[in-house]
Amino acid sequence: MNKYRIMVKGIVKYGEKYLVVKKWYDDRVDLPYQWQFIDGTIDFMEDPEKAAVRNVYEQTQLTVEVERTLYTWSFTTGDVFNIGIAYLCLAACEAVVISEELSGYAWIKRDEFADYISKNILEDIERTGQLPLDDGAEYSELS
Repeated sequence: MNKYRIMVKGIVKYGEKYLVVKKWYDDRVDLPYQWQFIDGTIDFMEDPEKAAVRNVYEQTQLTVEVERTLYTWSFTTGDVFNIGIAYLCLAACEAVVISEELSGYAWIKRDEFADYISKNILEDIERTGQLPLDDGAEYSELS
């Protein structure tokens, strides 16, 4: 039987900055705490955009609205094929209250992504050929 897990990622923007959170992964890796954008799973029969909004709220208490889909990604963990959808989400404010599963947060500018976000996520963003801009334009070619 095929096993799938569907995930969503909320790339949250407020003004000119993007929210990253610090999350514990595993003591067996070099960096057990890693910075990332908000992510989580979709509940059974849940709309993916609503799942992104819910995950952002549950992890940060931020109210957001989805502006658009940015990219998709996939990877395999054991015998489970994981599929993800990343959304650009606009926050109504910058006041964050992190959940117990997170150990920190930061609002960063786009040019700071490489200082926080893992290479594989940056590659996913680059693969799309577009990245949200801070200057009001819609897309930026990364190559």
